[in-house]
Amino acid sequence: MFGLMVRFTCKDEDSAEAFDRLVAETIGKIETEEPGTLVYAVHGVDGQPLQRIFYELYRDRSAFDAHEEQEHVRRFLGARDELLASVEVDWLNLHAGKGTTG
Repeated sequence: MFGLMVRFTCKDEDSAEAFDRLVAETIGKIETEEPGTLVYAVHGVDGQPLQRIFYELYRDRSAFDAHEEQEHVRRFLGARDELLASVEVDWLNLHAGKGTTG
């Protein structure tokens, strides 16, 4: 299993709304076209209206690489930068967990 967590901070409220629309456009394609993407969850952060946390789990590194090459993901990656003040990525190493075998 391969995972990461990404914290996005949008520039302002208008950017956050546009970012959320971009995410909504992208998520549907991830759900239907990426069998190796096991979890792709987007969270708002209490008390931080401009922040979004993405939690992503993939079957393996190859599934993540395939995700990054998808047209809908490349569109997302190209369009997001103008909306963001910062991006922080944490690469995850699984130690233990429920529902994590397979």
